[in-house]
Amino acid sequence: VFCAAALENLEQTNVSGFGSLKSQQDFRTPEFEEFNGKPDSLYFNDGQRRIDFVLVYEDESRKETNKKGSNEKQRRKRQAYESNLICDGLQLEATRSLVDDKLVFVKVHAPWEVLCTYAEIMHIKLPLKPNDLKTRSSAFDNFNWFTKLLQVDESIIKPEQEFFTAPFEKNRMNDFYIQDRDTFFNPATRSRIVYFILSRIMYQVRDNVKKFGINKLVNSGIYKAAFPLHDCNFSTPSEDLSCPNERYLLYREWAHPRSIYKKQPLDLIRKYYGEKIGIYFAWLGYYTQMLLLAAIVGVACFLYGYFTEDNCTWSKEVCDPNIGGQIIMCPQCDNECPFWSLNVTCESSKKLCIFDSFGTLVFAVFMGVWVTLFLEFWKRRQAELEYEWDTVELQQEEQARPEYEARCTHVVINEITQEEERVPFTTWGKCIRVTLCASAVFFWILLIIASVIGIIVYRLSVFVIFSVNLRKISNGTDPIQKYVTPQMATSITASLISFIIIMILNTIYEKVAIMITNFELPRTQTDYENSLTMKMFLFQFVNYYSSCFYIAFFKGKFVGYPGDPVYWLGKYRNEECDPGGCLLELTTQLIIIMGGKAIWNNIQEVLLPWVMNVFGRCRTVSGAEKRTPRWEQDYHLQPMGKLGLFYEYLEMIIQFGFVTLFVASFPLAPLLALVNNILEIRVDAWKLTTQYRRMVPEKAQDIGAWQPIMQGIAILAVVTNAMIIAFTSDMIPRLVYYWSFSIPPYGDHPDYSMEGYINISLSIFNTADFKSRVKENPYAGSKYDTCRYRDFRYPPGHPQEYKHNIYYWHVIAAKLAFIIVMEHIIYSVKFFISYTIPDVSKSTKSKIKREKYLTQKLLHENHLKDMTKNIGVIAEKMIGAVVDNNLRPKSD
Repeated sequence: VFCAAALENLEQTNVSGFGSLKSQQDFRTPEFEEFNGKPDSLYFNDGQRRIDFVLVYEDESRKETNKKGSNEKQRRKRQAYESNLICDGLQLEATRSLVDDKLVFVKVHAPWEVLCTYAEIMHIKLPLKPNDLKTRSSAFDNFNWFTKLLQVDESIIKPEQEFFTAPFEKNRMNDFYIQDRDTFFNPATRSRIVYFILSRIMYQVRDNVKKFGINKLVNSGIYKAAFPLHDCNFSTPSEDLSCPNERYLLYREWAHPRSIYKKQPLDLIRKYYGEKIGIYFAWLGYYTQMLLLAAIVGVACFLYGYFTEDNCTWSKEVCDPNIGGQIIMCPQCDNECPFWSLNVTCESSKKLCIFDSFGTLVFAVFMGVWVTLFLEFWKRRQAELEYEWDTVELQQEEQARPEYEARCTHVVINEITQEEERVPFTTWGKCIRVTLCASAVFFWILLIIASVIGIIVYRLSVFVIFSVNLRKISNGTDPIQKYVTPQMATSITASLISFIIIMILNTIYEKVAIMITNFELPRTQTDYENSLTMKMFLFQFVNYYSSCFYIAFFKGKFVGYPGDPVYWLGKYRNEECDPGGCLLELTTQLIIIMGGKAIWNNIQEVLLPWVMNVFGRCRTVSGAEKRTPRWEQDYHLQPMGKLGLFYEYLEMIIQFGFVTLFVASFPLAPLLALVNNILEIRVDAWKLTTQYRRMVPEKAQDIGAWQPIMQGIAILAVVTNAMIIAFTSDMIPRLVYYWSFSIPPYGDHPDYSMEGYINISLSIFNTADFKSRVKENPYAGSKYDTCRYRDFRYPPGHPQEYKHNIYYWHVIAAKLAFIIVMEHIIYSVKFFISYTIPDVSKSTKSKIKREKYLTQKLLHENHLKDMTKNIGVIAEKMIGAVVDNNLRPKSD
């Protein structure tokens, strides 16, 4: 009826084959529908038809600056689009804004027949009968008195009824559990179906190119927004008795700060926002729970280092004025840098004793096992959610993206079906696109590497400045030299600059990655997100971790010695580590990047949308605020963005990398991540519930490409932590010295003691042998005949002077042996854990098989009943016909 009424008012125009309505009022009441005065109304003005989606546009006729040509084109496209929506079965109702009369809200309702048709097209699973299987079991049932404190009160958020489900089919409608047509499709499912239709309705055809979809109309400004409605105000329940008030319940029991210690109501989150958001919060919650164990062990290892700091013999020797105060270190740059006493690094050596201890080794091994346990147990939890949320076979049911379907112009033969099908480009064209996309990503990665090299050049050049100026400021006094060394000042400033560059490059590359992925044109939304995820993560991996890799594995490794230094780019002398190694500098870098990133993300996620919404509310009329309808209140909220949860995942995965890849240098990283994530869950919940429009509910089977990315990080973490302990820290050289009391030439120290280690770890250099690129000997005439530097080389006067001594080769052999042993042990444990813990638990497998059996049996039995009934009716008719034929007179 609605389609016929709209078609009667269509007239042929120049909008490339599409008709447009004679006036906007053709499918609306005169002068637009007036607001019925119920702020939280979710229905059309008749109070019967539910609002499934809202479209917002600005009326061109009431704009102050009216560009007739452009506005007329926009109006015609919009009219054509809305006409086609009506022809597709949707019902529309328009109303003007109470605050700004230029804004028009078009409310969209999907009737029963449309919902049924598209539920079958989209293969949406719907209830067949109540589920009589127990779907949830807890290992803590014996501790109900304790877990009850952490659970959401079931009298407030009632548990959802479980059903056996099957893909909907119209011809089997009687098999489904339909008690009430108005509630059979819940609001989330209704919104998903309507969005599916809105994304595929055309509004123009120009030069045989189809233009369609609400996303393009919003991007081009024809519509200002398109969104489903929240069901009520977050702070107060709705006055409408039929409203479920799910938003209010989520805010009260999930997003409110007083609920920070409670478990998340995942079923209600899934019901209100969809499976995609539900699986994100389920993963984030599980990750946070597992971080609790890692944080406890990390704090224990930190405390072990802290309380054993006084037993650090080599640090005492550095701070001892009779030992470290008498050791003169060689200048660390040409011409400008002075000689310096070893005890200047006293404070940094004390801090290094906390992080570079035996507890660090234990913690690195533990984290290699922890990350495997986390990934394996998450797979099991994810499988349980797939069963409970009916997403087990989602990948097979997923539809192609509308942008992909619109470009399908080439005909090919499907290898499986041997039938013709349309694709957007040929195999050769696809190879070209993939090559171009890979080249673009590679170019941006090279750009990041170039910025890292720039930071390194900055470090090398500014170190000279700090070495000279700090010495002038201190005038030889201890306070500044004690706490602010040239190495520390260089590290902190370089870390801050690196963080700023990271943020700038992130902002630019995000747009570039989206453009590249759009050009690649993946088929499904899952393929699109996985492709974008890999591109973004490769970029972010290099962007965030490159400076940490440089400090851990390159800084101070290729410096030569004072008589023959190594230069960067032929100009800058390579920078050296402190006598205790670069581990403390790596820790500083991690703290700055992790802390700065957390602060920046909170500003972006909390402060920015809150300020924007405050400005939006200030523009509303105060007298009409209480009467503002639900669709207008939601319009003034912030849109979630095109990529939705992508940036939330990315933020957590980058954090996951810091927690696992470099945890050997900072055992408190899991504790910082735990605190951040506890707040992150509630901040994200608060943001979604109060500051953002309701997202279109989407299905998701798992966390997508983030799962293999985490598995790759877990494998790489074993190598990086082993190499950090071996090459970045000074643990292996100290252990070799500790166990070699009876081996010449360093066997003159007491049994199992570190006394004398500082002396043997610093080589001797004759100042008369100094060289530089500028002068033959820039330190000629110095009052010091010799100085010390960090390396294991023969002293001057030795037949092999300045060559690596035997202790150096012993240390190298020990380091390589340590890496091999540690990697093999951890990888063996990881393989054993992965093998013994199945991805899907036995009980979940049984439930999946039993549900499939029962649903097939139910559908089969109902089908047999229908066939038997039909056969019985036919048989009765045939018997009746035979009886009638026999009773008739022969003459008939």
